[in-house]
Amino acid sequence: MVQPFGGGTTSVSSKMPGRDRARPSNCFVLNFDRLFIVAFTLFLPTAISFAAESARDSDYDYDPPAAGSYSLPVIKPAADGALLDSNNKSVQLRDLTRGRITVLSFIYTRCAAPKACPYATGVLTQIHDLSVDDKILAKRMRLVSLSFDPEYDTPQRLAAYSENVREQESGCEWRFVTSKSRAELEPILAAYDQAVDKRQNPADSQGPLYHTLRVFLIDREGRIRNIYSSGTLDPRLVVADVKTLLLEESRVSKQ
Repeated sequence: MVQPFGGGTTSVSSKMPGRDRARPSNCFVLNFDRLFIVAFTLFLPTAISFAAESARDSDYDYDPPAAGSYSLPVIKPAADGALLDSNNKSVQLRDLTRGRITVLSFIYTRCAAPKACPYATGVLTQIHDLSVDDKILAKRMRLVSLSFDPEYDTPQRLAAYSENVREQESGCEWRFVTSKSRAELEPILAAYDQAVDKRQNPADSQGPLYHTLRVFLIDREGRIRNIYSSGTLDPRLVVADVKTLLLEESRVSKQ
């Protein structure tokens, strides 16, 4: 059972081996070419039993639960905020976290730590690739990558970034957004308990920013249902969680 949210704690099961090994996320400057190599993509099965059939690995040596065999409690409402998309158009965050099941990832494009932003983007790429051949996921799921580095991650840079990490044009919606200013970003970070700090040395080999990795699962009504960290962001689990919410919606609609 997923534990209730509180004080920024990642919402994960304490009974599932391999899910409680959160690791710190350190980032350093990396150019785009190397970042795209790090941001790996794998073709994932499209069967409904995807989560149960996928192979274990050294990071996630457990069998994830079958979709629909568990429930995800409501943690809290997903906060709103003013943003800019990769086309330099204003958009409200609430419009990107309602109407579809959303996987929201906080990133910045200069991050390079293998288990931080490149890993999170790689997981979303895998999920997006899966949705290309899954009509239900393509229609009812959305991915959002939100940069917390507005000074560097301009809409133009996010557009270039998205073209390189999103290998398939079809599949589910995947939006890349940033904020107009640090002042408009801060309330969003606070609402999602997303810690981001500037390093004292901007040229530090770890990069200009330090942050924790947090990825949010949000239902179509705009409620956070799970929070993943660098130690729990298993693509098999995320897909199982998304399909669990889809099955929940189906049961509710039949009542």
